[in-house]
Amino acid sequence: MTTATPGTIRVGVIGIGQRAVIAQHVAASGVDAAVVAASDPTEPGRARARELFGAEVLVTASHRELIEAGAIDAAIVTSPDWTHAEIATELLRAGVAVYLEKPMAITLDEADAVMTAAAQTRTPLYVGHNYRHSSVARLMGSLVRRGDIGEVKAVWCRHFVGNGGDYYFKDWHADRRHVNSLLLQKASHDLDVIHMLAGGYTRRVVGMGALSLYGAIADRATREGQLMTDWFSYENWPPLAQTGLNPVVDVEDLSMVLMTLDNGVMASYEQCHYTPDYWRNYTVIGTEGRLENFGDTADGVVRVWNRRRSWDLAGDAQYPIAGDSDGHTDADLLTVSEFLRSLVGEPPELSPVAAREAVAAGALATTSLRSGSQPLDVPELPNGIRDYFASLPLASPTIAVAR
Repeated sequence: MTTATPGTIRVGVIGIGQRAVIAQHVAASGVDAAVVAASDPTEPGRARARELFGAEVLVTASHRELIEAGAIDAAIVTSPDWTHAEIATELLRAGVAVYLEKPMAITLDEADAVMTAAAQTRTPLYVGHNYRHSSVARLMGSLVRRGDIGEVKAVWCRHFVGNGGDYYFKDWHADRRHVNSLLLQKASHDLDVIHMLAGGYTRRVVGMGALSLYGAIADRATREGQLMTDWFSYENWPPLAQTGLNPVVDVEDLSMVLMTLDNGVMASYEQCHYTPDYWRNYTVIGTEGRLENFGDTADGVVRVWNRRRSWDLAGDAQYPIAGDSDGHTDADLLTVSEFLRSLVGEPPELSPVAAREAVAAGALATTSLRSGSQPLDVPELPNGIRDYFASLPLASPTIAVAR
């Protein structure tokens, strides 16, 4: 077993699937912390833990064994979505600080149970909404905060999930029992960024959606022990030619959400899992202009229009997007580092309240779309829980653009 020197934060990794690699950022966080343990209920997962973190780490079949052994001070929870609430709640009540991969939970009740456990025990909770820390989101947020488009009135997001067939319809993500809907698993990133750009949280929501394409594919397969990287290929095209879908496919592959936020901002989100391209497009409209991103990784650009005119693709200002050329590894490093720094006294930028509100919007939008698109009001956190998190210090967002 890896032994940590006195004062080192002992980190355990819970659930060794596709996202467990983010724990490798612990070593680069600048904090005296080390991965010393991991748990996974499957033998392939436990084997991956040894490959990722070294043969000397303590590897168990359950997070409860790590709790009972007093082996860890903090945990990075990257287990499947439907296990998040139970695992996080048990860790928090045991006094183990938690980094919880998004979404916080797959229902609002479960999310509020996690928030309650953190508040009652005063145990640190951080939810890894890494897209909030992506270069494109930080750039757009900086432009909004410094007033380049005036007061925000509307936020629109179109999400072209070109890899959706491979990412979400060949394993447990396709089964609503395990994710509720992809408005939590996938859209929670974007709902969180919409809230950040708008400066408020969703209080009324309407959803529409359908399993409009992948339900027609009859070829199914069981992929126990495999990860997405084992079957992913850009050659899996066109979408109706996909093979080996999950035995259960009952989540929507096309969805749309309308939102009214608590500050009056109106927002929309659209998600399609069978587009040829894979990226997000945000449009933010304010009282003095609008901004829009073209591309969402390095080599993309955010453009601002703040003069009246007819059509003009270039806009009045352009700001290059830095960061990764593919994916969001840079954002993963920032979130893991922010979590660990928060354990040594540096306030994080992101409150767990934001993660709860992303679940709230996604879960209620799912209920709406599955019940005839009726408008639903999104409840706030109970007062005592809300007051506790409001009392915790937060750092100012990082400025990602110079004037």
